[in-house]
Amino acid sequence: MSGTDRRHQLLEAALAIFARKGFDGTTTKEVAAAAGVTEAIIFRHFPTKQALYTAVLDYRAQSPEFQESLERMKASMERNDDEELLRTLARAVVKSYREDPGYERVLLFAALEGHEQGLAHHRQLVAPVYELLRDYFTRRQREGAIIGVDPGTVIAAIGGMAKNYGMMTQMFGFHIESATDDEVVEGFIHIMMHGIRPAKAGEK
Repeated sequence: MSGTDRRHQLLEAALAIFARKGFDGTTTKEVAAAAGVTEAIIFRHFPTKQALYTAVLDYRAQSPEFQESLERMKASMERNDDEELLRTLARAVVKSYREDPGYERVLLFAALEGHEQGLAHHRQLVAPVYELLRDYFTRRQREGAIIGVDPGTVIAAIGGMAKNYGMMTQMFGFHIESATDDEVVEGFIHIMMHGIRPAKAGEK
């Protein structure tokens, strides 16, 4: 196995165990056993358990799926397509819970354990995306395209709806029987763009 393939194998094994046991409950010996290698192989690629944990967080953030969603968001920004930007962001969050729930569990464990080093690294990873979105919504406010609430509130609203939905359905077993994921996301977009109250006669 090449060095790159071995590293990916170790990261996948580590992600699975960190997702089940958190940082504190995971040992490098367990990761090695899950990957079918010795602990020495782990430390050949990662000098400490913390380095392995950090690499797991980086591994997800550098995935082709993440980069693809980011490029779609940038394309929406270039077109000033607010609705498609919100849709792309919400779909990416829901998709993460559907296709990579282990990563979301790792982050949840980090919060529950108070693993500040891991949480700080995650914030550092997402900060550029947050700033990109914040700058965009600030510009759109100056252009009069969206209301003048704090841009961070807009990001928290769409991200929070999608993340809570993903957590409810993927981790806690709740289901919305009458709607697919895409239909739920479209509901979120409608709420963001128009609210939940029907327009009164004469109102736009």
